[in-house]
Amino acid sequence: MDRSALTRSALCLSPTRTTPSSKAPSARRWAAPGTPSVPSRSSPCPKNTNLLIRGGLLFSVGVFLALVLNLLQVQRNVTLFPPDVISSIFSSAWWVPPCCGTASAVIGLLYPCIDSRVGEPHRFKREWSSVMRCVAVFVGINHASAKVDFANNVQLSLTLAALSIGLWWTFDRSRRGFALGVAIALLATLTTQLLVYNEFFQYTSPDFLYIRSWLPCIFFAGVITMGNIGRQLALYEHKLLQKTHQD
Repeated sequence: MDRSALTRSALCLSPTRTTPSSKAPSARRWAAPGTPSVPSRSSPCPKNTNLLIRGGLLFSVGVFLALVLNLLQVQRNVTLFPPDVISSIFSSAWWVPPCCGTASAVIGLLYPCIDSRVGEPHRFKREWSSVMRCVAVFVGINHASAKVDFANNVQLSLTLAALSIGLWWTFDRSRRGFALGVAIALLATLTTQLLVYNEFFQYTSPDFLYIRSWLPCIFFAGVITMGNIGRQLALYEHKLLQKTHQD
């Protein structure tokens, strides 16, 4: 056998090596023309945009609840505003709904932020039906404070305190949620006392430093409710982003 035949047989038996340039066309064939490339790191802009959207939704919910619940209080003559501001169907001062909306946005964003910082996501009853029931119970507690007649303010305050704690136990059950609710309720109560002292509005039959003794219970229930809504919105956003990345 001559040398040329041996060389051809050796080339046939040797393994074929693929160069990096030969892989590029096959990789390009899998990508559809005009498909944008997916970056390895997510840009901070979508995260900030989602944060603003959640804040806007929480603000809207807070404004709506403030208008509805304050209407119940004014109709029952629990809260009295000066006559010059009772000029609309909502019977509320102009600054009340924006303040409540801002507080709702802060609370709704603070709850999931603390959950992420602690590293223990809140998974108890994380569905929209539970959130709607929590809102309904909160409205019912506020309605009871304005419509139901009790023998004295102490009995009313104890009843609303039990209902508020029951709302936390039914829809939250986290120690950080309880602690944050108590802290914000005390801060809101102090702020309300300062507003009443400066005659922005007043309460009929105040029995606790210019205000009603059951007001901290209402604030606590409201904090738990807005925290529940904020957690659910954050969970929905997380699931939506996961689904987008998988697609």
